[in-house]
Amino acid sequence: MSVLLNQVRDRLRTLHYSLRTEQAYLDWVKRYIRHHQLRHPQEMGQSEIEAFLTHLAVARQVSASTQNQAKSALLFLYREVLKIDLPWLKDVVSAKASQRLPVVLTPNEVQQILAQLDGVWSLVGRLLYGTGLRLLEGLRLRVKDVDFLRHEIVVRSGQGDKDRVTMLPANIVTALQAQMADTKALHDADLAQGWGEVYLPFALAQKYPNANREWAWQYIFPSAQRSADPRSGLIRRHHLDEKGMQRAMKQALHATHIPKLATPHTLRHSFATHLLEAGYDIRTVQELLGHSDVRTTMIYTHVLNRGGMGVQSPLDRFGVA
Repeated sequence: MSVLLNQVRDRLRTLHYSLRTEQAYLDWVKRYIRHHQLRHPQEMGQSEIEAFLTHLAVARQVSASTQNQAKSALLFLYREVLKIDLPWLKDVVSAKASQRLPVVLTPNEVQQILAQLDGVWSLVGRLLYGTGLRLLEGLRLRVKDVDFLRHEIVVRSGQGDKDRVTMLPANIVTALQAQMADTKALHDADLAQGWGEVYLPFALAQKYPNANREWAWQYIFPSAQRSADPRSGLIRRHHLDEKGMQRAMKQALHATHIPKLATPHTLRHSFATHLLEAGYDIRTVQELLGHSDVRTTMIYTHVLNRGGMGVQSPLDRFGVA
């Protein structure tokens, strides 16, 4: 199995798949093989794949998105690694994901939660709500991605490997500059000790050998400790772990007694909803969020503070009886 997994890993990296996708796909390949008593995938086909996907849906009762991810992993295995064309697999109907309305906080609830966040997590929370960034997009920001003169942030390789631009809230400029000053001092200390390297995507480290030590490429929110890169094994300073923000958000929610299942991603949902409530065009919000399809953004019209579909009831025009 190890030989096959190495082949899958090499192909994923050749095609520049993200580390998270790599880890997920490798896990699904292992599960698929173990489910069929360690038989080699080359010896299996349609019936075994369908049996595995059915097992996930019926016995394991996984979500639609999880089942679809497993299907994508197997399609990658056969098409990209084993070079076996399974046209029928592409036609297998993907599990239909349930349409769930996002949890959204009111502006007052956002203020309460942000007030409970301490230290660097306070800045991260304000950044997520003020820009609409996803948690990892915020933690992966590099020095070069923030333009204080233009008051904008460039999100590089966001979801779907797309770049986009969002605003830099004036409210966090001072705090962000202070954070970057602390990061600069940490980076200078690393350089003095012979460290100071950071991960660069898409083989840029080979193209620009010294770029991984340059200030512009450093993470704005670096980890307190250096760690081994999971792919190369090199010791470098990574960005903060998203679990830290998740824990901080959970503690803040508990402290405020707000009865909502909010997470750091809820700040992004609230950003979008509050912009729409303020009258901003849905296409503008779509661009800021980085959605490919405006239909994805339209989910926020369902949670506007104006009833279903963001429409005001005609009864409310008469005033209070």
